[in-house]
Amino acid sequence: TLKLLLVGDSAVGKSSLLRRFTDGAFEPCLKPTIGVDFKVKKMVVDGHAVQLAIWDTAGQERFRTLTPSYYRGAQGVVLVYDVTRKDTFTGLESWLRELDVYTSKSNTVKMLVGNKTDQPDREVERKEGLQFARKRSLLFIETSAKTQDGVQRAFEELVRKILQTPSLWDKSTEKRGVRLTESSAQQHKSLCATYCPL
Repeated sequence: TLKLLLVGDSAVGKSSLLRRFTDGAFEPCLKPTIGVDFKVKKMVVDGHAVQLAIWDTAGQERFRTLTPSYYRGAQGVVLVYDVTRKDTFTGLESWLRELDVYTSKSNTVKMLVGNKTDQPDREVERKEGLQFARKRSLLFIETSAKTQDGVQRAFEELVRKILQTPSLWDKSTEKRGVRLTESSAQQHKSLCATYCPL
């Protein structure tokens, strides 16, 4: 199971992307996410069967305090902006700073997604998104939740990159804390017979 997060300003289409990817549906008038939403999707990428636990976070300022606790343990993060709203693009810096502070894994895979490419009144050109992504070592793709363009590919590429980074998902590569050997656990058993102040 891989934990993925969707972050970005309010009304950039995070929930629409998630619904399109998990349910194959599109609703033009989705209500803003309150707090956090959660969906699970199974898929096969390069012969690996993976289960994605995708957390869709609220972009509204008043819910931002809730978001940091959801960052912990995330292997992949999708930063979404709206190609028709320049302010959602310029706001990406603060989201990246937040990610640096709250993600528990330094090698978390991050993908930049420019959404709503079906809209005619574009304010952020593709090359701007690409430059931003390159400068910060992010994966990059443009999508349209409405037409389904790029949505499946975005998640596939993100998962592929996570699978290429075993330290993100392979438990055997993680350094665990102190391991009690059976004999030392046996020695201390008598101490916990009736009362153990742990």
